[in-house]
Amino acid sequence: MIVDNALYIDGIRVGGTSDISEQVEVARSKNGFVWVGLSEPTKAEFDHIVGELNFHPLAVEDAVSAKQRPKIEDYEGLTFFVIKTVFYNEMKSEITTGELMCFVDKHFIVIVRHGEGSPLSNVRHDIEQHPAQLALGPFAVLHAVIDRVIDGYTSIASELENDVIDIETKVFSGKRKTYSQDIYFLKREVIEYRHAIEPLMQPLQKLTSDSFTQLPEQIRPFFRDTFDHLQLACEHALSMDSLLTTVLQADLAHVQVRQNEDVRRISAWVALAAGPTMIAGIYGMNFENMPELTTRFGYFSILGVMAVLTIVLAYKFKKAHWL
Repeated sequence: MIVDNALYIDGIRVGGTSDISEQVEVARSKNGFVWVGLSEPTKAEFDHIVGELNFHPLAVEDAVSAKQRPKIEDYEGLTFFVIKTVFYNEMKSEITTGELMCFVDKHFIVIVRHGEGSPLSNVRHDIEQHPAQLALGPFAVLHAVIDRVIDGYTSIASELENDVIDIETKVFSGKRKTYSQDIYFLKREVIEYRHAIEPLMQPLQKLTSDSFTQLPEQIRPFFRDTFDHLQLACEHALSMDSLLTTVLQADLAHVQVRQNEDVRRISAWVALAAGPTMIAGIYGMNFENMPELTTRFGYFSILGVMAVLTIVLAYKFKKAHWL
């Protein structure tokens, strides 16, 4: 659906007709621009916008297929920019993604939202409070949108980091429990987060380069600052992924250590039983010539030997922390 569309002249929102083609005509005559926002548009709604603004056919084809990687394309002066939005459900520890498809011309910007992500009404409201920024044109709106999305990346990274710290604390708590499944699930979400934000590096870098002549020079420094924020977010995501790999290895090592301890304990108990069993086995043999069997204190002597052997072995195993 069409969420909002408005005409801006000299950074000020201008009332009047809501017809998009008429708004664009006014924008061209008065050096303004039109900002159209759509959310999950139907084919009929999108075709209407395409007809009004005369989009390039390849741009339309890209917009119809919602599963796009972050990228930037130039279609005869129409800039097409795709951004991944990221939403984190803290209760489920689950990452979901959406897309923003931005069509930027000298006199209009159309933003199409698919899937999860924060509504852009707050972005529109905030930037309308700064007419000087809006007066820089549609690319100023694109910057505000990208900047808000990357701020969202940063806040989600903080939430993910809290979950990573929690799982790390559990692994090193000393409890006889494995958290490998929890670590794996969290690592999968971090990887999905990385897959959403890291591909944006290349198109945003291209946008900020001097070779991209469509971008007004007054706005280029703002985009470069936003690129720095994205770079920090990507580095943060990489460090979390690496930390989770280390924590997973530590958890598996703890499991191996506990298994070794269990094997040692079992072996120690078997050894404690082996000594008396061996002695009992010897004197259980049916030989006629066994002098110990006829001695007065033979029975008690053998019991004593068994007891002493068991005590000595138990002491040795205890000292070696096998028991």
